[in-house]
Amino acid sequence: MQLVEDIAGLGEIPGVVCLAIGVFDGLHKGHQAVIGAAVNAAAECDGTTVVVTFDPHPRSVLSAVEAPRLLTSTQHKLLLMESLGVDHVLLIHFDEAFSKLNGDDFIQQLSDACEDLRQISVGRDWVFGHQRSGDIGLLTRLGEDLGFDVTGVLPVREGEEVISSTAIRRAVDQGDFCAVEKLLGRDYTVLGTVVKGKQLGRTLGYPTANLSVHNEQLPPSGVYAVIAARDSGKGLRHVGLANLGYRPTLEGVRERRLLEVFLFDFDEEIYGEDLEITFVQMIREEKKFASLEDLKMQIARDEEQVRLLGI
Repeated sequence: MQLVEDIAGLGEIPGVVCLAIGVFDGLHKGHQAVIGAAVNAAAECDGTTVVVTFDPHPRSVLSAVEAPRLLTSTQHKLLLMESLGVDHVLLIHFDEAFSKLNGDDFIQQLSDACEDLRQISVGRDWVFGHQRSGDIGLLTRLGEDLGFDVTGVLPVREGEEVISSTAIRRAVDQGDFCAVEKLLGRDYTVLGTVVKGKQLGRTLGYPTANLSVHNEQLPPSGVYAVIAARDSGKGLRHVGLANLGYRPTLEGVRERRLLEVFLFDFDEEIYGEDLEITFVQMIREEKKFASLEDLKMQIARDEEQVRLLGI
């Protein structure tokens, strides 16, 4: 997948270009519909699809205090886009200066940069530009003036519910992975970097990978059956047991939640690597044990239960 890091870089893409524009946090079914509309338009005119998105999430700049945890960090989002077959992504750095750009100026810059901008696909309710000055109406008028078509994709529903990042975030927070999968169209995953911990798991015979999660929404604390994917999920997948929480038996205090993963039948140094973790099923809630021996015996039972799932 080719990453374009400024609007001027669109000029390096020859021929007809069709854009899909949005924040796309989570890349849920609604986002996939917007991207799919651009892909279909490009196929009809023998053009190139470019997904236009932003880093960091605009809300983290415009209202940092109220900004929610992400469903997908930028790095994670790019991995998922590549798995969807997206060939080009324009990743715009969103800062205070960019936030001052009017909606019509933003679209004018995109049009000027492209050799032949033929189509723009967005969610029907998407707004953009300084003080939300742009919407589907403005985009349509600019399309008439600048010579591109506009596709406003209607919200996608799952049953009676409109699919949204907010609804998915709520389902993840409740640990409802069945609902999350329906809204996303895929399993819910988080991306984290393996960092060095206190290596206390090794003393119990269960060495764990400690993950620094990329500011993504986590489910409730507990012990989970998980699948860990390495190298963007290209066939290197490992079943494991994850503890998400405060490690009350080992730490004794509540500080910040930790995500630790014990990978079955695995013995490699992976510090600094990224793992994409799929939460398959909660095994039990996190609890404090009277002794390390009791904890060790429980982990053995947890491992057996996960292995019996046959994942």
